[in-house]
Amino acid sequence: MAASGVIQKPKMSFWQIFNMSFGFLGIQFGFALQTGNASRILQTFGADVENLSLFWLAAPITGMIIQPIIGHYSDRTWTRLGRRRPYFLTGALLSGLALIFMPNSSALAAILPPIMVGAGMLMIMDASFNVAMEPFRALVADNLPDSQHTDGFSMQTCLIGVGAVIGSWLPYVFANWFGIADKAPKGHVPNNLLFSFYVGAATLIASILWTVFRTKEYPPEEYAKFHAPDIEPVEKKSGISQIFSDLFSMPKTMAQLGIVQFFSWFALFSMWVYTTPAIAEHVYHIKSGDTSSQAYNNAGNWVGVLFGVYNAVSAIYALMLPKIAGRVGRKKTHAFSLTMGGLGLMSIFFIQNDYLLILPMVGIGLAWGSILAMPYAILSSAIPAKKIGVYMGIFNLFITMPQIVSGISNKFLMKYVFSDHAIYGLFMAGGFMVLGAVSVLFVQDGKKIQIIDEPIVNPQL
Repeated sequence: MAASGVIQKPKMSFWQIFNMSFGFLGIQFGFALQTGNASRILQTFGADVENLSLFWLAAPITGMIIQPIIGHYSDRTWTRLGRRRPYFLTGALLSGLALIFMPNSSALAAILPPIMVGAGMLMIMDASFNVAMEPFRALVADNLPDSQHTDGFSMQTCLIGVGAVIGSWLPYVFANWFGIADKAPKGHVPNNLLFSFYVGAATLIASILWTVFRTKEYPPEEYAKFHAPDIEPVEKKSGISQIFSDLFSMPKTMAQLGIVQFFSWFALFSMWVYTTPAIAEHVYHIKSGDTSSQAYNNAGNWVGVLFGVYNAVSAIYALMLPKIAGRVGRKKTHAFSLTMGGLGLMSIFFIQNDYLLILPMVGIGLAWGSILAMPYAILSSAIPAKKIGVYMGIFNLFITMPQIVSGISNKFLMKYVFSDHAIYGLFMAGGFMVLGAVSVLFVQDGKKIQIIDEPIVNPQL
């Protein structure tokens, strides 16, 4: 029992944390298909390089709106299914449908232009990912004691990496191992991508169901025992008013992390938007707009492999993060990781061999693994328990806003500064990642990580 009189939550076993986080594997499977192939699909439907970032804006805009609302109401939801589980189950079903419909946008050409249908499906897909993803973050803070927060978020990151590797490599595997066509008539998505999205939808739903049925949540009475000082009467303000109130009264640590997130996610958004066109032009020497050639599809398949590499690195690195952070601190760990990611992105400019592109992916993988774990571990120790869901949702603003800024500014940078050469967008992204590494050193992180080799297991979860 803590000095304050609050009962400490029992520690959870490795497999309990695994079951609680397993749904993230499916979410990231779908997310990897989106990040690795959305630009390719949108270009297939007619988008040019300078406008790609604008189509991608649909995703962060919906996330900016959805996540705080989901977080706010999940803090106040107590059902027979639980507190967080109803939300990520709903998100899984909607995400699965969006994964099926996005690559089939051309089938609705009689109603709307495929590019508009594709952008709409991208928006719905990302909104659904957000509905599923935010409650998963909050679930870690709900069920784990402070000393295991880094372990919980690192487990999520590891499973994110595993799911992303499968999702990133699947189009390449279908085309090169199973002989499924990776070329299609102009304006149509090849079969290897179609089948990958179908498998992604099934995997996402199945993995979420695993977590739903294998994980329990504390009922309100028991939850109150662990957070007695934080359990106060629910504010009588409306949902939107309360969200804005919480936004302007956020903890100092959260605001400082917002600066780090701005640089990090500006870089990530640029990377996801421009990697395929950049490598197609810079390494494969394909003319801009040539999206139906075999060479372009080879480049797109290889980008999937590269994204799989950085996600594999992040999965392995995630398992090492708790001990690394326990030795040198969370801030230094995150700063090192972001620096490696920034150098990796910038180094792509100097590489002309497609196999050598694997090397930068190692640094990017270190950054990605840390981005998915360290900020949340720092944040979860700095926010009140009764507002974990809403603050995790509000924290998503620091992910979506830089993507929106990146999407709008990159349109003009690409046209007027970079002359439609996407490789310069990647180099700029590396610089932003390094700025994130510098800014994290100024974050206030008051919690010291405890590394205990013999955890006390919570038998109830």
